[in-house]
Amino acid sequence: MADETKRLVYIEDEIEMIDLVRLILGRKGFEVVGANGGQEGLELVRNQPPDLVLLDLMMPDLDGWEVFQQLKADEATRQIPVIVVTAKAQTIDRVLGLHIAKVDDYISKPFSPQELISSVEKVLDKKYTSAETTS
Repeated sequence: MADETKRLVYIEDEIEMIDLVRLILGRKGFEVVGANGGQEGLELVRNQPPDLVLLDLMMPDLDGWEVFQQLKADEATRQIPVIVVTAKAQTIDRVLGLHIAKVDDYISKPFSPQELISSVEKVLDKKYTSAETTS
């Protein structure tokens, strides 16, 4: 993975969660931009595509699955990896996310800082490793 700062967009309706993730990942050198809800998140990702999207599923304006579908349907954003960060921790939700929808990873709240960091680094390493092999 290159040394430049990786930019992440965290689409979440709880400001406290955005602040927590910004604190955890900021210490590791990531820039985390928060988007308050699905609609704001879609606009932010489309206007300034990040290296990775962290996505909550349960939001009042536009739920996370709708955001995910719109990102994957758009040619400009479909290659951006998505990690779901959600309180929906049932096994079926995980299976739907990872195997049906094909999100890049799935983290259940509450999570440990190390779990979040490991997931982000794993997904970004995979993204940039596969980008190097295809270019």
